[in-house]
Amino acid sequence: MTVVKNRADRVMFYDISWQQFENLLKDLGEHRAARLAYDRGTLEIMTPLPEHEHYKEVISDLVKEIADVLDLDYESFGSTTWRRESRMAGLESDNCFYFQNEAAIRGRFDLDLRQDPPPDLALEIDVTSKSLNRFPIYARLGVPELWCYDSGELKIYHLQNGEYVESATSLVFPTLAIRDLPKLIDQNRADGRRAIRRAVREWVKIELPSQPNS
Repeated sequence: MTVVKNRADRVMFYDISWQQFENLLKDLGEHRAARLAYDRGTLEIMTPLPEHEHYKEVISDLVKEIADVLDLDYESFGSTTWRRESRMAGLESDNCFYFQNEAAIRGRFDLDLRQDPPPDLALEIDVTSKSLNRFPIYARLGVPELWCYDSGELKIYHLQNGEYVESATSLVFPTLAIRDLPKLIDQNRADGRRAIRRAVREWVKIELPSQPNS
């Protein structure tokens, strides 16, 4: 029997088969606000709140700004549904990026984790408010790095031996103090989104004066 647990912005389902998960994805379609996560029969459907979406967009923009300053090629796939039936794992991150493996997937939309690399970096917002622990799902999908923003703090995790370990540095941007990004956001929020982006670009140039000033 399926057990359902409701909260204001999410609903949990239990004893859901993989085929039911796949059917639900088809029924809901691509143009929807809800996000899904599936872990070995447990399914969470979450509707993001405005604060969640704000930080998702701001931090995603900053990842792109940093990449531009550093002249790094990247690809962003937003909240794409990543899944592997053999590992009973599927989810939609708040955003995800290819950096190290960007060249391998460049220009493609037919990605399949059975043969293609997973995103190099995934972003999760408000992880403590989500009922379903996403770390084991990401681990089974093989995503090497997670950034988790929660309550003004940005934590970085690296996948090591099938588990995520917190790190002070990013694999994607190893020479930058990425955990300082929330402070830069707060210092410039009153001046608007463009001011935040400009501040981060200047911050990168100061942190890495030898990098090209793009």
